[in-house]
Amino acid sequence: MLLRNSRVPLLLLVLLTAAIACRRQAVLAHEPRQSSQPPADSSQSASQAPKGEAGQNSTSPPQASPSPNPPAPTQDSQSQPTHHAQSEDEGQNGDSGVFVFKKEVEEVMLQTTVMDDKNHLVTNLDKSAFTVFENNQPQTITSFRHEDIPVAMGIVIDNSGSMREKREKVNKAALNLVRSSNPQDQVFVVNFNDEYYLDQPFTSDINKLREALEKVEARGGTALYDAIVASADYMKKNAKLQKKVLFVVTDGEDNASRESLEEAIRRLQEENGPTVYAIGLLGEEKARRARRALETIAQRTGGIAFLPRTLDEVDQISSSVAHDIRNQYTIGYKPTTPKSAGGYRAIRVEAHAKGYSKLVVRTRSGYYPGQEGTP
Repeated sequence: MLLRNSRVPLLLLVLLTAAIACRRQAVLAHEPRQSSQPPADSSQSASQAPKGEAGQNSTSPPQASPSPNPPAPTQDSQSQPTHHAQSEDEGQNGDSGVFVFKKEVEEVMLQTTVMDDKNHLVTNLDKSAFTVFENNQPQTITSFRHEDIPVAMGIVIDNSGSMREKREKVNKAALNLVRSSNPQDQVFVVNFNDEYYLDQPFTSDINKLREALEKVEARGGTALYDAIVASADYMKKNAKLQKKVLFVVTDGEDNASRESLEEAIRRLQEENGPTVYAIGLLGEEKARRARRALETIAQRTGGIAFLPRTLDEVDQISSSVAHDIRNQYTIGYKPTTPKSAGGYRAIRVEAHAKGYSKLVVRTRSGYYPGQEGTP
């Protein structure tokens, strides 16, 4: 039996030795794991940041030792996405190239002339003097300018048989208009009889304009309305300037157009369309109807119809037109009624200022929304 009792102490010794060895290994294994966590060092933390964050850390001040629960992002840390949203708004509201286009589309622009009770131009008013009404509802003026700005101008001249003896003085007056206008104006020339011809696309070269005006055939009938519609369409598609004018000279009643007077006016009243200044060299025959047509076209677009008694007055009239164009107020507003609602919009502009008993405002009488060309 001794033999059996002598093995128990030996077994206990072996077990005790094994336990001590396991304990020592556990302690040794635990100590290196703790020693691998040195005190926090901001420079080391920055150098060990992921590459995707290196750009942020390189411009940030040294950070405190990391904590298990990082603080919530501050307002500064959120500024980048907030700024991006503001940039998009600014692109729509005022700084980028997109803004200019959107503003032109959203605003209705009015070229406005003001006269006193003695029929003299009034050129010293500010924005507060004006009130704009659309369909009798007051509108908020969003832009206002009173300065000589370049215009896109079409010179539309009757080239029918009855104009043969009149073209020399009419051409001189047309060129005088160009010389008296802003030197940055862009001008095109349309000659018409029973057809219409674009004899000079947009240019500011006075010699090219002269050559186009000298293409006199003086034959055929008078397709005035067709020529006006075609000129308005050309201007809508090709004008790079916001302000637009048609200068029309004829000596008789339309007798050859496919378009009607009503359709011509309708096309001229598309949004931000041209202002028409017309000269009617009319004789007694059928003068009443021709006069009414010119006066209606000019009045609806904010221009003037001149009916001189003699041909010699035409040159002076062209100077008056240039003076009128260069002294207009440009007023913009965003309609309270969405343009998508469609339908004709009647416009009225009033002006009141200290020192004037009565001010007469001339501008377009209305427009059809959403019809303008994209500049």
